[in-house]
Amino acid sequence: MTAPRLEIDLGKIEHNARTLVRRLARSGISVTGVTKATLGEPKIASALLRAGVSGLGDSHIENLERMRLASVPSTMTLIRTPMLSQADRVIKHADVSFNTELEIIAELSSAAQKAKTIHGVVLMVELGDLREGIMLADMLETVEATRCLPNIVFKGIGANLGCLNGISPDTTNMAALSRLADSIDAKFGPITDIVSGGNSANLNWALSGVDTGRINNLRLGESILFGCEALHRQPIEGLYTDSVTLIAEVIEFKAKPSLPWGEVAQNAFGETLDTADRGPISQAILAIGRQDTDPSGLAPPPGIEIIGASSDHLILDTGRVHVSVGDEIKFQINYSALLRTMTSPLCQPGFEPTDEEQ
Repeated sequence: MTAPRLEIDLGKIEHNARTLVRRLARSGISVTGVTKATLGEPKIASALLRAGVSGLGDSHIENLERMRLASVPSTMTLIRTPMLSQADRVIKHADVSFNTELEIIAELSSAAQKAKTIHGVVLMVELGDLREGIMLADMLETVEATRCLPNIVFKGIGANLGCLNGISPDTTNMAALSRLADSIDAKFGPITDIVSGGNSANLNWALSGVDTGRINNLRLGESILFGCEALHRQPIEGLYTDSVTLIAEVIEFKAKPSLPWGEVAQNAFGETLDTADRGPISQAILAIGRQDTDPSGLAPPPGIEIIGASSDHLILDTGRVHVSVGDEIKFQINYSALLRTMTSPLCQPGFEPTDEEQ
């Protein structure tokens, strides 16, 4: 097999998704399976659907298109505000989209009229993380304007926390979202079908036994792929944390000094490193680098340490672990590393089949 590559265990991903779907269902919360970290890979999408997710969501219309072309049978939601320039594609491939701008919703309305179809809209609310969202004071007016647009159906509201400034979902901000849903329904009637509380960062709150109020949906990707919550990256009991593995090949193995010599300037990435002298080391170079992955998101095998990376080389101190040129080394990876690795055309994913596929 070629390297570098990802090995993805579909059975473990399906187990993680099914476990979270069942646990959240006890609180009346459905799960939208998020596929953006895997570029809308149809095999992963199918595993999520077998596990019982209520639909699929992605932040890139290209990934939704990929799943549509693969005939993945699911409701598709674009979970990032659409671009004006992609309104026609959004109407064609997404059943629902998350929105914050009336100008864009109006363009979706025009595109939906031309396509003679109906498009669902979820309005995103700003609750403090300061990524996307309409301010609470402006929500009722925005709902009213959205409902007036032809071929647009208001589906509900959503929020996003933990992504930009790391603001944690808690009883206070989730209660504010529930109260907003109540206020919308009090003014316009029972029209708020979806109250999407957030992402994998919401799991500590949602699984703590608190009253979850009107929250009836979470958008989960990282927790399903890596078996951890997204605030502190702590493992979730009963989930696999090793569903995805990155494998790279050794192209050099030599004894070298740990301290570089010569006049120190910036490296290729504008960094000036202060390297400590650890004496002679066993240094291995792997054929992968920052162009292909996020080195800071890689966990090497025990006894091996990552000491640096350039655009296409990963440098290891292998300690007492002997390796040879041509050997493959496996790394556990995090969300950041997976995002970059899946985007690299140089790293091909391989899949361990589920029991259903064997």
